[in-house]
Amino acid sequence: MIWRGGEGMNNKIKSVDPGSVAEEMGIESGDLLIEINGKPIVDVMDFLYFMDDDEIVIVVQKPDGEQWELEIEKEYDEVLGLNFEKPILDEAKRCTNQCVFCFIDQLPEGMRETLYFKDDDSRLSFLMGNFVTLTNMNDATFQRIIDYHVSPINISVHTVDPELRMKMLGNRHAGKVAERLKALAEAGIEMNGQVVLCPGFNDGKYLDETIDFLSGLYPHMNSMAIVPIGLTKFRDNLPDMQGVDEKKAQEIIDQVSVWQSRLLEKFDTRFVFAADEFFLLAKRAIPVADYYEGYVQIENGVGLIRQFEDEALDAIHNFSGEVFQHAVTIGTSVGASGMMNRIENAIKNKFPEVDLKVEVIENHFFGEKITVSGLLTAKDIIDQLRGEMDGRRLLLPESVVNSDGLLLDDLTPEDISNALASPVSILKVSGFAFIDAVLGGIV
Repeated sequence: MIWRGGEGMNNKIKSVDPGSVAEEMGIESGDLLIEINGKPIVDVMDFLYFMDDDEIVIVVQKPDGEQWELEIEKEYDEVLGLNFEKPILDEAKRCTNQCVFCFIDQLPEGMRETLYFKDDDSRLSFLMGNFVTLTNMNDATFQRIIDYHVSPINISVHTVDPELRMKMLGNRHAGKVAERLKALAEAGIEMNGQVVLCPGFNDGKYLDETIDFLSGLYPHMNSMAIVPIGLTKFRDNLPDMQGVDEKKAQEIIDQVSVWQSRLLEKFDTRFVFAADEFFLLAKRAIPVADYYEGYVQIENGVGLIRQFEDEALDAIHNFSGEVFQHAVTIGTSVGASGMMNRIENAIKNKFPEVDLKVEVIENHFFGEKITVSGLLTAKDIIDQLRGEMDGRRLLLPESVVNSDGLLLDDLTPEDISNALASPVSILKVSGFAFIDAVLGGIV
């Protein structure tokens, strides 16, 4: 039987890893994965679950309709080496929440369509690290996570108070989070938690309650990050929300510190961490590396500054090659500017001949309350650096572009380069890569 699913079949194979089991079996780009062990493959959860064995039988369909049944012997945890057109082998589930803090609701009109898509898909959580609320799934889908032992899963908790969570997420199903988290823990599912801190909503006693509950699920709940609400200037017809100011940031850090001391003694882990932005807003020093316990929540901006700065200073100290002669400008956000200035001083103290400048780019597009590099637009970069470059190489972090190499306003690094008449390089967010570029000319 030929499976005729149309042109955009979700399980079409995009590429096959060189040297992989799949390549050895003759599977090629353009083939369709039909089934594993007699089971049809609906999505990536099916694929990973059925593949996790040392002997499997798969059926693939060639572009001409011919089907191959392949018996494969492999190591239990060895991957086949297949990459699909759609990573989750399905359409991502759209978020139906109406969160009071939603950043996507604060985007202006006229940006590219993909920016307005809100996902809340558990498959993207364990596959790509996305955070999900657990509200946009029925009981059958939730049970499937348990049955397939999908792990780890990153969960946007925000609060465990049922009424408050329903209010904050704008979803009548949001109040069941505590029972669902307990069920996941009882099933041995590994989790990480996140709280978007909204002053006047989930701070104070509600934050204490959330930390207390989530830490009670340790070690299944590995860690918890607290990040501040991000407010753009595009908030017409949205709820009136307060941002995190210096006083509130200090309050949150102190509150978290009390819990960390208690949990460090009880579990030998701090468990809960405040994002770097709180320390910047509070005008307090970023903690030392040991504080972050291996940077378990770095994707939430917890310890990103400390890791980058320590890597850069280590690379400066150990640099022994010949310094590459070029004029370099670092484009950085307001939030990272203090760190970049410290690194600049360290470079110039050891290598005074280096022609290096740090240029701080303010976020005029979203508003000056937005201070992270990942939300800078090409227009802001161009407008603020025009006339300042004189042919110098501009270094920007990879967080400013998406996987297609586009900034938020759909312009490319090449567009920036053309506008400034200067070369532009996009660097991995790594202190080592940064020093390689500045001192070694490796871009």
